[in-house]
Amino acid sequence: MPRARVSTGIELEYDVFGEATAPTIVLIMGFSMQMTAWDREFCESLAGRGFRVVRFDNRDVGKSTKLAHAGFPDFPRAMQGDRTAAPYAIEDMADDVAAFVVALGVPAAHLVGVSMGGFIGQEVAIRHPGRVLSLASIMSSTGNRAVGRANPTALAVLLAPPPPDREAAIDHAITTWRVIGSPGYPFDETAARERCGIAWDRDHDPAGVARQAAAVITQRDRTADLAQLRVPTVVVHGASDPVIHVSGGQATARAIPGARLVVVPGMGHDLPRQVWPVVIDAVVDNARRAEA
Repeated sequence: MPRARVSTGIELEYDVFGEATAPTIVLIMGFSMQMTAWDREFCESLAGRGFRVVRFDNRDVGKSTKLAHAGFPDFPRAMQGDRTAAPYAIEDMADDVAAFVVALGVPAAHLVGVSMGGFIGQEVAIRHPGRVLSLASIMSSTGNRAVGRANPTALAVLLAPPPPDREAAIDHAITTWRVIGSPGYPFDETAARERCGIAWDRDHDPAGVARQAAAVITQRDRTADLAQLRVPTVVVHGASDPVIHVSGGQATARAIPGARLVVVPGMGHDLPRQVWPVVIDAVVDNARRAEA
């Protein structure tokens, strides 16, 4: 797969679907997840609606640059709100994405971010508004600790240390998805195991994931800056999300002028195949609104 240099020492691995001349959608994945978490069929379906769809590995996961020199974060300080405890911030990851858009050969793109990817997409729109045609913030929040709080059970499974070997790691991932996934839809364990195996084989770097976690923990409250955005925005959130409560999505939609809120019944902190039509329609309708 191709790689794009976005700053000194940082390259992002990516994959492209659709026609090269079509409007570009950049998919931004969430915490610890590689670009392969964007299902290939999902990407192809979105591309089939007339877009060039790009998925990529954020810094510190997958095949993108690892910041091993930054070491392991100081989590006690990070949990106390000390932003200097994190080797980098969500803002830095947003700068990666803004530079990535330019590297793709376009002045601006439609951004679609899930969970941490939503945090990143929001920051791109704030810091680099000229690079954003439209924004879709999915299962995400504003950075305000008063909204979007995680269910304790979901938080516990997410914070559990990852097993060191492939099969145990896949089993742990399946347990995690059963806790945080969508209760309104059947869980496809076979497909989930396949995705987890692919992710393990591409990369398994706990230190990189820890650095991303520190960025999430120390993220700032973006509410005031979101109120200044003038970019077409859709906010999609699961009504049953145990990781980021639906109040996080509601707060995001309230903060951004003109944002449309889509709450999906039965959806948790994942994208089961059954919700793809709703999510894809929301993303495409928002992008068309921007183009109009």
